[in-house]
Amino acid sequence: MQEPSIYTTSPELDQAIVNPQNWGDEKWVHAQFAWLRANDPIRHMTPEGFDPFWSLTRFDDIQAVEANKEVFINDPRPILGPKLLAALVEQMVGRRHLVRSLVTMDAPDHLRYRTIAQQWFMRGNLKRIEHRIKQLAEKYVDRLLEHGSECDFVKDIAIWYPIRVIMSILGIPEEDEPLMMKLTQELFGSSDPDTRRSFENTALMEVVADFDSYFRDLTKARREKPTDDVASVIANATIDGNPVPELETNGYYIIIATAGHDTTSSSIAGGLLALIDNPREMARLRAEPDRYMESAINEMIRWVTPVRQFMRTATEDSMVGETKIPAGDSCVLWYPSANRDESVFDDPYEFRIDRHDMKHLAFGYGVHVCLGQHLARMEMDAFFRELLNRVSHIELNGEPRYTESSFVGGLKNLPICYSAA
Repeated sequence: MQEPSIYTTSPELDQAIVNPQNWGDEKWVHAQFAWLRANDPIRHMTPEGFDPFWSLTRFDDIQAVEANKEVFINDPRPILGPKLLAALVEQMVGRRHLVRSLVTMDAPDHLRYRTIAQQWFMRGNLKRIEHRIKQLAEKYVDRLLEHGSECDFVKDIAIWYPIRVIMSILGIPEEDEPLMMKLTQELFGSSDPDTRRSFENTALMEVVADFDSYFRDLTKARREKPTDDVASVIANATIDGNPVPELETNGYYIIIATAGHDTTSSSIAGGLLALIDNPREMARLRAEPDRYMESAINEMIRWVTPVRQFMRTATEDSMVGETKIPAGDSCVLWYPSANRDESVFDDPYEFRIDRHDMKHLAFGYGVHVCLGQHLARMEMDAFFRELLNRVSHIELNGEPRYTESSFVGGLKNLPICYSAA
């Protein structure tokens, strides 16, 4: 097999790394990051169509930036995107961000808004729905077996199990899940030809408008008749004694309804592919799930790293490693690179279910660490215990395909064949 080419000169590499099409090739992506970590770990990039940024590829540098929340803030560039989209949002909706959520917030708003739903996603509170999650894991393994002996694991199983979990928590009925799935894929897969709504520049704004319309109705219903779901918590929350504004209310719903399932489904699918590619590890996990499941799930999440990047902007001149980041400059934090950093992980390109160097950054670090990390682990634990107990043999049945997105992504197709235990 031909080795992936590595671009080393600017602007060749700069342009290549922001091209969503290249993110459909996992080997290519990891080859570029390996070169950058070794040769240019804090690189000033100037790709055409993007405002310049610093590219951070080492674990320690990324963690240091995330830990320094006073100097490195999310606003005004929380996510890497083209200048054209930012200009269109400013022109058409009159603000910097299409969605205002925890991802775009800094102190003091971030903590005040995070506190609204944080209690719901704490490990202790999730214990009360653990039985329901196990029932859903059983249901979706049933569905796998109902397909016979082969399926596309992503499209038939992996995307539907986590969305049922998060929608039941949020309070969205099962019949609305296809709409939520479609909108999520159009939002996170806006650069992928298989999932983007259209090739129009305004397509992403139309997707968010559809989310807003749905959640506006949900807020009205939960304010009139609250229930015991997260939607009721958000709809009836207050900040400084006043109802949460519609922009922030809808942003809260959107981040839970999208990131709350998409990243978990990517971790489940990518985790299964890693087990298929490493049959010895699958056999060990199948034989001793109680011994290995916790570390195996952490390894799957490190291996997949579904959130590929966020950004931080310096509020003052600051040093990252030995590099000066001037005030006003932005940094891209490449999480897949951090989670393959040779200086932190022993043999980082080996998938090992008993790995103990598990301080990965797939959930982020510091005040912005993922709100749903405990739920994701609980879902994965329930699913893989059920799957490995009831399915005796699993192998590839075609070519896996990855999302063409530099923001959030993972497998979009995983054809497998299998047999029941």
